Amino acid sequence: MDILAGRIDHTMLAMNMQRNDVLRLCEEAVAFEFAAVCVPSYFTRDMVDALAGSNVKACTVIGFPFGYHPHLVKRHETEIALRLGAKEIDFVINQAAWFSGDRKYVFDEISAITALTHSQQARIKVIIETGYLNAKQLLDLCNVCVEAGVDYVKTSTGFGKEGANVAVVREMRRILPENIAIKASGGIQNRAFALELLAAGADRIGTSSGTKMILP
Repeated sequence: MDILAGRIDHTMLAMNMQRNDVLRLCEEAVAFEFAAVCVPSYFTRDMVDALAGSNVKACTVIGFPFGYHPHLVKRHETEIALRLGAKEIDFVINQAAWFSGDRKYVFDEISAITALTHSQQARIKVIIETGYLNAKQLLDLCNVCVEAGVDYVKTSTGFGKEGANVAVVREMRRILPENIAIKASGGIQNRAFALELLAAGADRIGTSSGTKMILP
């Protein structure tokens, strides 16, 4: 198996995507032995059914892409996704609350969604949208994620002003303990960049260009 394949979350989150796109992604992910497929929560059941019997994880997004939904809405969205069979949750934090200085709200929300996800033996990747954070904010938010016991910290939604960044991933790896993984996402379109991010400390690569990155 290609060294990159098992690190890829095969992703499509376009507003105009269709069910056939989901089925194609799942077929490709199984064929290339990718880590996961990541699609909008509307398609969770289709994804879970298409991946049944494979080792590819079913992943969906919560509070996507801006994260400022009320906590109870995000919790209910997570409950539905888990009930439908999602095994990985990519959860967007409430940056509006964060930049308003409400650290407790952000911590409580991440902690609650993490506990809910773990109660169903699923994993959570918390998206902190690093393109909006200075060095101190990055440190503080990573520490919140550590306190909340998340599985992954994820760089970006791909809908913000900046996607994955090698220097930021390297700094995240310095900050985070070994038991918390990193998912780099946003603007990763070629193999060389993906490998740079892995070398910097990323464990997963979220991309819609996964099939183009695998060597024949």
